[in-house]
Amino acid sequence: MDSAILAQLGTYGPDHCEQLDYAQAHDYTRRLTESHYENFTVVSRLLPRRLVPHFQHVYAFCRWADDLGDETGDPRKSLELLAWWRGELQACYAGRPRHPVFVALAPTVREFAVPPQPFDHLIDAFVQDQTVRRYQTWDQVVDYCAKSANPVGRLVLYLCGYRDEQRQRLADATCTALQLANFWQDVRRDVVDRDRVYIPEEIARRHQLDLDLMVKVVQVDEKERRASCGSASCSCCSVESAGMRAVRPAYRDTIRELVDRTWGLFQEGRGLWPLVRREVRVDIQLFTLGGESILRMIQKQNYDTLKQRPSLSKAAKLALMVRALAGKLVAGVLPGAGAGGAA
Repeated sequence: MDSAILAQLGTYGPDHCEQLDYAQAHDYTRRLTESHYENFTVVSRLLPRRLVPHFQHVYAFCRWADDLGDETGDPRKSLELLAWWRGELQACYAGRPRHPVFVALAPTVREFAVPPQPFDHLIDAFVQDQTVRRYQTWDQVVDYCAKSANPVGRLVLYLCGYRDEQRQRLADATCTALQLANFWQDVRRDVVDRDRVYIPEEIARRHQLDLDLMVKVVQVDEKERRASCGSASCSCCSVESAGMRAVRPAYRDTIRELVDRTWGLFQEGRGLWPLVRREVRVDIQLFTLGGESILRMIQKQNYDTLKQRPSLSKAAKLALMVRALAGKLVAGVLPGAGAGGAA
């Protein structure tokens, strides 16, 4: 898979890293943030302007780590690059940032007293991806989310000035839910592009879903799509295989249970909303609303994400922003709105 990040290793990689000053490094992270599509708004126009650069710096770290782990196509190479990236993180915390991302990130880390653990845990998750491709239990998947997703929520809280356990726990619920929604949305893509299955074996068995058979069916179906349409992402083929028809009922039942469990985490995470200041509440709400919208789209497809991947259109994301903004405006005009010490 093509990756703009990997294409830059000759300029900003282990063997050669061009030195940038802070202004150049920040501009690099800004352009990187603006050039990548995400399901959920990374830095919305509603975020307080003073926080935007810091969110961009954190996002750039995540983007690089993600691509180093997922886009090389070679687990051994990914492990080497992730070890290098962890070394760059350690150099940053030792006061010797070298890579442009860390040159930009270092002042953010100092200003908000961000500990290294969230960044380290994210790298741990990408390392785990190189060796673990199947999960037996729900708890194992949730534990993976604690490394791959929850650190992002904690980083957001640090940037917003919050460090307490209560808010971190609620952010963890939201971030785990977001990661899970992404898993159920991307089952086919994970199988085809990365040979990974995040559906827990114990839940699949309960619904008589044979995950090995599902993987084979998806791989065969993808080959047929490529052969007939010339596109790996084509969803227009109307003729489906007998194998796909055979696994679909059990697959739908499995995804239905997983989606139901994920809804509960989103609901728990909503408890964070009244505990943060209004100026950042909208952006935090957008993450939840975006994830919940993905779950609704999965439900509308009758839980069949093997045939078509649900994704938010630009219009849908705009609608979410308008909805969140309306809540912000109401909170600003209604007496007593936004109480609880978070205004």
